[in-house]
Amino acid sequence: MADSQKHVEILTGAHHFQIDQQIINILTGDSNQNLSSRELQDLIFQLDPILDASHTRDRSKSPPNSACFPGTREAAIKEITDWANRRQVAHPKSFTLYFALANTMGQPSQIYWLHGFAGCGKSSISLKVAEIFAGSGRLLASYFFFHGAGDRSTMNRFAATLARQLVAALPATGPFISEAVKKTPGLLTGHLPLSIQLDSLLLIPLWSVTSDESVLKQTLAKGPFLIVIDGLDECEDKRGVEEFIDYMLDFFKRYPTIPLRVFIASRVEQHIRERLETNGVQFGNLNSHWPGKDINTFLQASFQAVVKRDRVIRAYVRVNGEWPTQSHMDKLIDHIGGSFVLASTLYNFIVQPATEDDPTTPMDRLPLALTMNSLDSLYSQTLARSQHLLHFRDIVSTIVLLEESLPIIGIADLLGIAAYKVVSVLLKLQAIIHVPETDEEGKVTLCHTSLQNFLITESRSGAFFVQPSFHLHLSYYSFSLALENGNGPAEAYAAQHFDGHWDTFTGLIEPLELIEIIKGHSLRVVRLPCEAFMCSMLFYSLFLFDLSIPNLGSCLLTELSKQLVLAVECPNPRARLWLETGLYYDLRDGFMDEVEFTEGLFETLQRDVRRASSAIDAMEINFSDDRRLSRPWQSQSRSSSRGTERDYYVINPRTLCGRDIFDALNWIVAQAQFKWEILGDTPRPPLELSFSWLFGPGIILSFDKIREP
Repeated sequence: MADSQKHVEILTGAHHFQIDQQIINILTGDSNQNLSSRELQDLIFQLDPILDASHTRDRSKSPPNSACFPGTREAAIKEITDWANRRQVAHPKSFTLYFALANTMGQPSQIYWLHGFAGCGKSSISLKVAEIFAGSGRLLASYFFFHGAGDRSTMNRFAATLARQLVAALPATGPFISEAVKKTPGLLTGHLPLSIQLDSLLLIPLWSVTSDESVLKQTLAKGPFLIVIDGLDECEDKRGVEEFIDYMLDFFKRYPTIPLRVFIASRVEQHIRERLETNGVQFGNLNSHWPGKDINTFLQASFQAVVKRDRVIRAYVRVNGEWPTQSHMDKLIDHIGGSFVLASTLYNFIVQPATEDDPTTPMDRLPLALTMNSLDSLYSQTLARSQHLLHFRDIVSTIVLLEESLPIIGIADLLGIAAYKVVSVLLKLQAIIHVPETDEEGKVTLCHTSLQNFLITESRSGAFFVQPSFHLHLSYYSFSLALENGNGPAEAYAAQHFDGHWDTFTGLIEPLELIEIIKGHSLRVVRLPCEAFMCSMLFYSLFLFDLSIPNLGSCLLTELSKQLVLAVECPNPRARLWLETGLYYDLRDGFMDEVEFTEGLFETLQRDVRRASSAIDAMEINFSDDRRLSRPWQSQSRSSSRGTERDYYVINPRTLCGRDIFDALNWIVAQAQFKWEILGDTPRPPLELSFSWLFGPGIILSFDKIREP
């Protein structure tokens, strides 16, 4: 795109106005010139949008997999489309008059909030609304949040993903977005507030284009544009959700004439309701649209279809007549009570294929379904079909607690079991869990968020409760797999999330409880000795916990040195892999902590380091120093503010391996002994061992001052 001199006029001829504290974004793109194909591809690459977040995603692989059954939810959909089609002001001949009228006349609400209980069909309606306005060319973007779906369940790439769709729907916004990205690289790194991301990547580009008279004329002729946001309650970043809502309300106050509507669907969560219950937002309560007739339409058509394709049911009908009977249908409708997800899940439960362990037919299961008084009963009944199988609990817990969904082979690789064992468990759970057609493609996902809520609430799920402490197991499985340096989806997940699962696990307990939990752990050994994993994560915890807690630092050092010895003395050949292979740890930004280093702690570490040294020497490992900032048995020095020299040791957290931990302990022991020899005091006074990382080359260990005995 050729550069040209831009001429910008602001508020030309205006008088009797004032500007309070305000940020004015001046974008100098050209609304009459779109990006070239190459420029567009470069921009898309920079934006890095989430590809499975919009209404066009493959719902069989990226839930929620819900759509309005033909002929259903028509009243609710009409209410939404009527709102979105409502004109702001009559189309005037003068656009100066248009802006004047729009600013003085009462405007329709520019945000519509559709709310209702879990499973009442909000996502299906959101999908239908998006499809309707995509068909008329008025849909700018759509985003379907889903809990536990990686970045799709956060605000991390929300603005960039919407911006990518905006460029496709309204190409004239491309130059403005491209210019904003060039001028402010932090827009795409997560270092700027969400409000600035939305301003620069989405709404200011839209305003810049639609304020052009020719574009505005076309827009007013068709009706306002629409953005669809579904499942806002499933975004795990509550503060980000609050910032998004606050920003949108403020934006429409700043730009009341912009031809845009925003449709939001969610459950009634407190952090959402307290912000959306305000002027300028139209409410739609889906609970007020009784769906009994629609559910009856869905079930009638679905049962008719299964009767045609199921030989067992056809044989039953030939002998016994109609199935389900009208009496069955009436009872089902009454039993379901307005929940589409319950209707869909009950239907899947009734017609699921028989198995060797459960040879019942759909005719047997229909009366059983009528005894289930809620989704909880249905979930429990379905899960019971597989609970006797090996690895059932590990497989279900993994699916529920993963940060991002994995394919069948990914779950198998992570858990260190054969893929067919995962399949054998999942095939019996297809009524409530989406099972991909192949082991390698597609992801295993829960059919509805309510299942996850059920499984993580002990009072509801009972024996099927997924223990939060399973994050410890996932951290271990991920850590051991990350060392393999494979290129599959499980290896990529493991390398990115092993420390995150550890963070979650340790966040559930008191720091001093960690030592006792480690001593009594029940980890199933997969690939790597558990002791190697424990040693690394205890070392990581030195930089994770608040070491001002009395005795915490010394307890961590004592236990990790013990685990180091057990790891290197273990006959498992992968202990060598752990010593050699560095992993990246996502440490918090900037920290400084201290540990009281006593003579007793010194003697413990010295004994363990000597044992570990003998075991490592026996392995005959030839380490290269170019992969680490630290050097074994070598201290470094720097000038202090007082002009003296202080020895210190540097650890690179980007490539931390088992040998690095051994080297650090070895340096601590050697340096402490050196310090005490200089002091010459008897008994030896406690030293101050400090750990710090202030955005330098690595983690710095030093004995920088003496504690009073």
